[in-house]
Amino acid sequence: MSRESLQAAAEKADAIVLDTLSSVQPTLDWVHDVSSESGCDSYTISGRETGAVTRRAAVMTIVSEARRGSLLGVIERAWKKSGYTITSVDRDKAMPAIYARSPAGFRMSLSVGYKGRFHVSVTTPCFLMAQVRPPQTQANGRTFTGDLVPAPNVHSDFWSAGAL
Repeated sequence: MSRESLQAAAEKADAIVLDTLSSVQPTLDWVHDVSSESGCDSYTISGRETGAVTRRAAVMTIVSEARRGSLLGVIERAWKKSGYTITSVDRDKAMPAIYARSPAGFRMSLSVGYKGRFHVSVTTPCFLMAQVRPPQTQANGRTFTGDLVPAPNVHSDFWSAGAL
């Protein structure tokens, strides 16, 4: 836990999302997904309420089944290079995932979901509760309408190779 505010923690989580996705070449199109906040139960700092925030991003680039392992490997190496510890790897063929933790206690995941969509999630440790603004980092994906992020729909000569 830290005396920093939850907003400062959210900004750090946003930076981790941005750094994670920026480490990939060729570039992926991505958008911010739903953020969430939660309390930290009975944990307090100097008697003050604490909370955690989770930031999420959805990759809009179509990543073929043949390229999924490559993308997982690129992110895993980038996280290790950043000093993060890989805490678990789910080798499920259809929906693999990688989980990591930063030295400051931020928890990250990269997972493959429905229709091969890659999701990045970063959850902060407990910080002093505060109002949290939406992510201020600039996603590079196409805008969409509605609350639900559509299925991946951006073709990449590299990442989409072999996709139907």
